[in-house]
Amino acid sequence: MANNWSESEVAAAVQDYFNMLCLELQGERYNKAEHRRALMEQLEGRTDSSVELKHQNISAVLIELGIPYIDGYKPRYNYQRKILPTAVASYLVKNSQLLSLFQADAEIVPAVPTVTDLLAAFDTPPKPEERNLNTLSGVAAIYIPNAVNYLEQEAQNQKLGDAGEQFVINFEQARLIRAGKESLAERIEQVSVTEGPAAGFDIRSFEEDGADRFIEAKTTKYGKNTPFYVTPNELRFSQANAKRYHLYRVFKFRADPKVFVLQGNLEELCDLRPSEYMARVS
Repeated sequence: MANNWSESEVAAAVQDYFNMLCLELQGERYNKAEHRRALMEQLEGRTDSSVELKHQNISAVLIELGIPYIDGYKPRYNYQRKILPTAVASYLVKNSQLLSLFQADAEIVPAVPTVTDLLAAFDTPPKPEERNLNTLSGVAAIYIPNAVNYLEQEAQNQKLGDAGEQFVINFEQARLIRAGKESLAERIEQVSVTEGPAAGFDIRSFEEDGADRFIEAKTTKYGKNTPFYVTPNELRFSQANAKRYHLYRVFKFRADPKVFVLQGNLEELCDLRPSEYMARVS
């Protein structure tokens, strides 16, 4: 049997994926393994691992389109360049009510979660190949009427950002208190409030020796591989203060918050892609 999936197989996988995604965004439980087994009955001898890979491919397409993805299916970008994005777009055009679900979820702001052991929320960053968001032919040209970049909308949600910053402040206080530095924990400052966005970072914390730790907090309710957005000012600040600059990426903020940290110049740590241009008539 050929490795490439047929259009009917891809369509079945896309439908199954969106069924799970809707349940996840609505807070309902489901079993991924059961979904895979049911889907395999509709396919031509596909294995469990090949179905899982296809779901991961769909996650990659959704990220490129600015749509939330299933966290349990980490994005894999080695997909059929035309058939899969087309199938995703076709499904969303026929099921446009899903756009309202994505819109509503982007606007949700959970309360700062109560975490018994804050420091246990620390996680490792995505591997570089998982973070690589290379533009793939077939995605940029896809048009879905009335759709917007829901991941960017969520990233611009100021209330969510404020809640994430408070979580990071709590995390930093726990880190310093555990190190026996209560006096430093009391001096942590939410610079985004006291100075505003011109500062280039959100939180001033401290190393155990008292040196400044400059923190930019980026928060999402979605998974570790969700892209985040940085301003030119934030990028310049990370470059000028690389040794003391830390980006705290808070993810899964809805109920089980985790955080990973990138330390240094963001240009050297991330794949940066322009998402907006200033235009003048030439």
